[in-house]
This record gives sequence, C-alpha cells and structure tokens, in this order.
Amino acid sequence: MKFASVRIIAAEIGPMVAFYEMVTGIKAQWLAPVFAEIVMPGATLAISAAETVALWREGSAAPAANRSLIIELQVEDIQSDYARLKDKVALVHELKTMPWGNATFQLRDPEGNAVSLYMPASEAAKQRFASRPS
Repeated sequence: MKFASVRIIAAEIGPMVAFYEMVTGIKAQWLAPVFAEIVMPGATLAISAAETVALWREGSAAPAANRSLIIELQVEDIQSDYARLKDKVALVHELKTMPWGNATFQLRDPEGNAVSLYMPASEAAKQRFASRPS
C-alpha cells in the first residue's frame, strides 16, 4: 500500500491553493476548476471545492470543519521557513522543539486547518527519519 495524498475540501478553493503554493513553494496543478494538486515527494496535497463532496456522498465532508487532523510538512531548514512565513500566516505556536525531537512551528490555513512545518532536530529524530524511505 502507498500513502498517496491528503485532500482538503475548501469553501474557497482559490485562496486555499494560493496559500499552499506560498507555504510549499510548489505551483499547483489544476486538473479541473474545482480540483488542484500540489505534488510533493512522498505524497500529494489535493484541494477540491466544496461542491465536489456530492460526487461521493452529499454531506460526507465539510470545509473549514477540521479540528482533529494536522497536515505536517517536513522541511530541510526550519529556521529559514519560519523566518519566511511567520509574518505571512496565522501562527498557532512559535518555533520550538517537541519531546520527540522535531523542531516545528504550526500555523493555520485560510479555512482554519492546522499545518505544521518541521524537521528532525535531535539525533534520535534524525536517525528515525534517515531509516525511512524517501
């Protein structure tokens, strides 16, 4: 099995796509006016408009309603990403090191979803990530 993507259902797809392009530095691929993908190594972040929910089952998802999922993006240089983004986004918390060894900061996207940028900081975290497939 391969983890392929996470999809965000957006009330306003344009600002959401623009936000994730800014955060990731990757241009989205628009596959339809109601669907875009930001393809990254390891997985894809898909963003679709709220009207796409009816393609599966009406009411099965809702925009701006998440409080249990955190989108995590591993970066190469957490200090430079923090400096680049801290004044452009709504921060949940400042840059800090978590008990499991990752340096991280967390922000919210335009519809309130939590997003963490992180990098392994402790030796144990660096070893843990070094053994994972890229």
